[in-house]
Amino acid sequence: MTARTKPPFRADHVGSFLRPQELIDARHKRAAGEITAEQLWDVESKAVRDVIALQEDIGLQSITDGDFRRGHWWNDFVLAVDGLEIQGGMDVHFRKQPGNEIAHAPHRAVVTKRMSRPKPICRDQFKFLIENTKGTAKLCIPSPSIVHFRSGRDGVDKAAYPDMTEFFSDLARIWREEIADIASLGGRYIQLDEVNLAFLCDPKLRDAVTRLGENPDTLPQTYAKLLNDTVRGRPDDMVICLHLCRGNHRSNYVAEGGYEPVAETLFNAIDVDGYFMEFDSPRAGNFEPLRFVPKGKTVVLGLVTTKFPELESKDELKRRIEEAAKYVDIDQLALSPQCGFASTLLGNKVTVEDEKRKLGLIVEVANEIWGQA
Repeated sequence: MTARTKPPFRADHVGSFLRPQELIDARHKRAAGEITAEQLWDVESKAVRDVIALQEDIGLQSITDGDFRRGHWWNDFVLAVDGLEIQGGMDVHFRKQPGNEIAHAPHRAVVTKRMSRPKPICRDQFKFLIENTKGTAKLCIPSPSIVHFRSGRDGVDKAAYPDMTEFFSDLARIWREEIADIASLGGRYIQLDEVNLAFLCDPKLRDAVTRLGENPDTLPQTYAKLLNDTVRGRPDDMVICLHLCRGNHRSNYVAEGGYEPVAETLFNAIDVDGYFMEFDSPRAGNFEPLRFVPKGKTVVLGLVTTKFPELESKDELKRRIEEAAKYVDIDQLALSPQCGFASTLLGNKVTVEDEKRKLGLIVEVANEIWGQA
């Protein structure tokens, strides 16, 4: 077993961190018109420098800006695309535990006219990140499937897109333009947050998809083509990974169910380098779907939860990695949290000290199993 010199690293993470209160307050002040965009940028910049230092001090090699220039893991990105709006929510709710729903339905995107990208979306924030870290700067952006999954055909204006082939083509092109911009800055590590393939493993969400008029059995292939069109033409040395989880808002979740319904398509039909996969609870199923992982791809096992403060056992993490290695070569595995610590502005019900302890544990375990993480 060997250490990795390119991402995804043996000890990695999904990207978002708890926002400091000063940053949360500044966002509210900006929304109320009490401070300027420049003043908000300055507050964000200080917070980003601090979270970069936090990651570097822990010993992580991949460095993000913590999503500190966003209020939400996907809304901000999608709303920067002309022709997209956020309207209402899905016909499902977040849950604290099975059967215990909370009154928050996941937002959904709606296409109101022909889509375009009037200007770069992440360029300035990524430029700041890459200029302020010694590590490997990683950009986390939503998968383009987020625009389709939660609304289906009815969420796409029929006058703008009478043919859905044109809709998916425009969607891939917009994301491809953004990836090219990041590549031009020297960015070589991108994570696409592809929660929808994981959602398709939940019978309740498959039913919700059917009610939208879509076919949950064929959507994985549809999204595989969309993702392949999205990453087409990237630099040969750019690493792109998918992150799959089942919802992450204030320590609550949306979906449950193992990866078996999508595994073969996920691992063999999508042209990406690796997968960040939620495995922190029985909701995610067992490791058997990893038998479909081909040589040359990496699976980052999300065994450490970001939802709760309790620290995982080092021995238990090692045992579970050994269990996963029954289905895919251990040299193709790595370790991470199952999701970010703050997919939304308020974050999960953990503290910054919890973040540090959990990420420190990941680095320690990865070093002991694979050498330098």
